[in-house]
Amino acid sequence: MKPVVGGWSLRRRVISLLTVVGFLLIALAGAEAAMAARNRTQIDAVLNETGPLRVQSQELLNALLDQETAIRGYAVSGDQDDLIPYREGLAQEKSVTASMRGLLDNYPQISQELRTVEDRITQWRQSVAEPVITTTERSGTSAGQALVTEQARQQFDDVRTAVNDLQEEVLAAREQTARNVRTSSNVLVVLLIVAALVVVVAGAVLLLSLDRMVVRPLTGLAIQVREVAEGDYQHRIATVGPPEFIQLGEDVDAMRQKIAADLAEVRAARERIEWVNSQLQKQAEELTRSNRDLEQFAYVASHDLQEPLRKVASFCQLLQRRYAGQLDERADQYIAFAVDGAQRMQRLINDLLAFSRIGRLTTGFVEVDLNKVMGDVAGQTEAARQYADAELTWTDLPVISGEEPLLTNLLANLVSNSIKFRRADVAPKVHISARLVGAEWEITCQDNGIGIEPEFADKIFVIFQRLHSKDAYPGTGIGLAIVKKIVEYHGGRVWVDTDVPEGTAIRFTLPALPADVEAAAAVDSAEAPPALAAGDTTASNEDPADSAEQSGGSDQPDRADGAPESGRTGDMRETVG
Repeated sequence: MKPVVGGWSLRRRVISLLTVVGFLLIALAGAEAAMAARNRTQIDAVLNETGPLRVQSQELLNALLDQETAIRGYAVSGDQDDLIPYREGLAQEKSVTASMRGLLDNYPQISQELRTVEDRITQWRQSVAEPVITTTERSGTSAGQALVTEQARQQFDDVRTAVNDLQEEVLAAREQTARNVRTSSNVLVVLLIVAALVVVVAGAVLLLSLDRMVVRPLTGLAIQVREVAEGDYQHRIATVGPPEFIQLGEDVDAMRQKIAADLAEVRAARERIEWVNSQLQKQAEELTRSNRDLEQFAYVASHDLQEPLRKVASFCQLLQRRYAGQLDERADQYIAFAVDGAQRMQRLINDLLAFSRIGRLTTGFVEVDLNKVMGDVAGQTEAARQYADAELTWTDLPVISGEEPLLTNLLANLVSNSIKFRRADVAPKVHISARLVGAEWEITCQDNGIGIEPEFADKIFVIFQRLHSKDAYPGTGIGLAIVKKIVEYHGGRVWVDTDVPEGTAIRFTLPALPADVEAAAAVDSAEAPPALAAGDTTASNEDPADSAEQSGGSDQPDRADGAPESGRTGDMRETVG
């Protein structure tokens, strides 16, 4: 960005205005603070000085009246008890005058009046009170009463007058202090009003300045930017105002020029993309036509191609039955080859059709109980299990979301493979189990068959990939490819567990229902896993069937009826023997 030059910048103008306003407000705040302190001092004087002085002056007068009354009574009665008010009044007088002197530092006139009162009290006490007490004690009440003359009364009236003057002076001082409080309060209010006016005026000035220096230039710039945004990319953007806004207008105009140049490139690129899209559209249409052709081919393969195959197989079988033993041994062999080839071709076509239809012909996902599916699988594989003397068992299986026909085909292929790839002279055992791992069900098909070498673990799921000759183990080589496609269609994955000591363990995952995941999480959070028994390496939440999978079915003793112990009730079994 180019440096801002020429004229006062917006920042400088705003800072200058705020500085002036700040100084004014600080000065007003200082004056208000001083006036507030003065006001507090004056209020304290009213409450803590002049007020108490007025009360104490009245108490002083009461104490003097008590003394004068006591002297008169004693002169009449001569009883010493009548002097008690005199002595108490004298003590109170001393206490009140001492207290008043502590409050008179700022009131010299009141202090002078207090001294006058004290002088007149001293004179009255020396010329009247003390002589009356002494004379009465020595000469009796008549002599004492003779001293209580009109002159004595006049002298006490002078004392009372002095006290009244003191009270008037205290009252005058209190009134003056109250007036000072009112004056300082008014000045404080005026200062607050002035501060508010300064803020209002500063705000108005700032608002007008922002309108002239910010809002109007920005509005003009926005209008020009909208013109450019509406498509007039050749419109030159210019602005007025503070140097920052002029610089902003130049930067925006530079951006407009860059956008205009980029837009030209984008238009050229768009034309190229439209051409590519047209080519892709043509390819998509070609793929659509190709898919229709493939579907037509699948229809032909499922109907038209199978008809001649069935005819060839039928006539070859007729030849085999009618001329068996009538021709030479080689002719019988050739006929058998023809029958077997036609039948294998039919199976291959059917398997290819099934493979191609997975995920294309869909009935929609529903909740499927895999226990029910295993019941159907047991029925489908009954003939093969009877022939091989095979045993099929499964533990409690979950309910998942999927297509029941495809899941039935999936498990049927796995069970059929386990029965087919069995060891000689060993009765096949196939066990299906499931466990919840995170948000997925991990399902295992474990057998005691010939097993799979680790280097071929991935190859078996490739279509037409066979590890054995068709004479040793019949089949088309598509079954496990169909398994893989069905599992992936349901959002899972499939693999061979090569760590089992015996047989084959094919594992695959299927997404679990949210309710199952939430229930498992609630159980995990509410219960700690129980301690393991000595020598027990099986986790407490592991399905017993999984232990059988991982050890190839040999780490748990078989029950007398031939089913592996799972430690659970309700295990399902299909045994043919």
